[in-house]
Amino acid sequence: MHSLNLAVIGNCAIASLIDRQGRHLWFCFPRLDADPVFSALLGGREPDQGFMDVVVRDAIETTQRYLPNTAVLETVITDRNGGKVRIVDFAPRFEQFGRRFHPPMIVRRIEPLAKRPRLCVRLRPLFNYGADKPSVSFGSNHVRFIGPNMTLRVTSDIPTSYLLEEAEFALDRPLTLLIGADESIPENPDSLAQTFLTNTINDWRAWVRGLSIPFEWQEAVIRSAITLKLCSAEDTGAIVAALTTSIPEAPNTQRNWDYRFCWLRDAFFTVGALNRLGATQTMERFIRFVIDAVLRDDDVSIVPLYPISPGVSSNERIAPALAGYQGMGPVRIGNAAVSQVQNDVYGSLIMTAAQMFYDERLGLSDPLGLYHQLRNIGRLAARHAVTPDAGPWEYRGRVVVTTYSAAMCWAALHRLALIAKRVGETAEAAEWESAARDLRAEILARATTPDGWLSGAFDRPVADATSLLLPEIGLLPPNDPRVAKTLEITRERLMHDGFVMRYDEADDFGHPETAFLVCSFWYVDALALAGRRDEAREIFTNILSVRNAAGLLSEDVAPTTRLLWGNFPQAYSHVGLIHSATRLSRGWEESLWRAS
Repeated sequence: MHSLNLAVIGNCAIASLIDRQGRHLWFCFPRLDADPVFSALLGGREPDQGFMDVVVRDAIETTQRYLPNTAVLETVITDRNGGKVRIVDFAPRFEQFGRRFHPPMIVRRIEPLAKRPRLCVRLRPLFNYGADKPSVSFGSNHVRFIGPNMTLRVTSDIPTSYLLEEAEFALDRPLTLLIGADESIPENPDSLAQTFLTNTINDWRAWVRGLSIPFEWQEAVIRSAITLKLCSAEDTGAIVAALTTSIPEAPNTQRNWDYRFCWLRDAFFTVGALNRLGATQTMERFIRFVIDAVLRDDDVSIVPLYPISPGVSSNERIAPALAGYQGMGPVRIGNAAVSQVQNDVYGSLIMTAAQMFYDERLGLSDPLGLYHQLRNIGRLAARHAVTPDAGPWEYRGRVVVTTYSAAMCWAALHRLALIAKRVGETAEAAEWESAARDLRAEILARATTPDGWLSGAFDRPVADATSLLLPEIGLLPPNDPRVAKTLEITRERLMHDGFVMRYDEADDFGHPETAFLVCSFWYVDALALAGRRDEAREIFTNILSVRNAAGLLSEDVAPTTRLLWGNFPQAYSHVGLIHSATRLSRGWEESLWRAS
């Protein structure tokens, strides 16, 4: 039975999830949102298929780690006779010929560290979401796995017959597998892999050296930054919510969705995390993707989520050949939330775009033109701010007037007022300010409960973690009494064993069983903004303790068992970690002074 104790390798074109034994369980090819040629993470009608691994005879111990400050994974397997095998997995990524080289390829290098361990290599891809077993052809140095719509080529210096027959052999020299597109590779696999590995390690470490990281929790922040980078599609700039589909939010629930899309809701917070890290190029590409995806047509129609490449369908359907994570189906392709009304998208877009007007590093060439495009979004925000929607939690069976959505519409108007001033449209700035002021008054009047805390919905008391974000977006100052009371309600009604639930009402599927990890980070941030830093640090440390062995987080955690659930790795969880760590950490000067 698979768990989420997984590591991820990738190069911002593709990614693969690998378990603690070094088995590739989830590899979408040739893009982050494509058909998983390794799909064993979600089971299937073909037993013991959809993966790649190395089986070492009489294995007794396995250790695993990332090479420091990289996305290169090392797995060491020891057998009972003292034999040791080192497996290095990575996806090539570096500058070559003046441009970024990141082919849709994973590289596996298998090396003997002690004695001559005996092993076999198993390659068992599937196509069409587990429905089709490939036909196979081969040459002197490669094997081709042929599906109905694509072909996966494995180039290797392992004898082809060993790969085809999964034959056991003694490992007495390093061996390499290059898994990717159906293109001939004329170079020697061993020397090519060594060159790719050296360049990839150097590239990741150069990128990490350019990050602005806090003094405390450096390892956790660096790993989160690399993971966030791995969730990005560098060609378009999009960042997917997670690399998987249909990992359920809790055991035996229908709450399982496809997260291989880019959500506007996450954009503002993702930009904030990247900005804090100084990851300027990733931030700029992402902002431009968000703006271009929405504003590419004159007739602005905003949906909650976008595919990482134009023209890819977001329509939801079921993959019948996959049984689901631990047999908990269905497995979904696409996400029906694309057709929902979610009014917070207007604020998400404008708050993301606002960075372009204020960050001199980004070099906005036509600020007035972009402002004129954003005006249409602002008008939509003003029109729909206090109308019912599915809300940030994407309810599928009801709509209400959501406080967070209304507040994000306020943020759209407030930021447009600032942008209008910056581009010289002072009269329009005054209009936006007036509209924002009126909307803020209505939000606070209808969302404040008789007991003085902020409800997640208008006109009735709903404990909802999104209320913690109202100071973050500027609707209220952190020291407002309503914020303090909201923090107390959150602790009393939503906190369970150190983790914050999204809400405590029943939804379309009953009462939530797991805590949405980013909500716990929101609580940490709200405490810190309110000056309760010691309490915030304690909760933050507790959240860090549920990271898996590779330092990664999924979407959810079961508070009592502390097991991870939900799609993996979850970009929003790692964004939350970065936000909280940079907010809570002691400064470098202060910390170095204390150390001396």
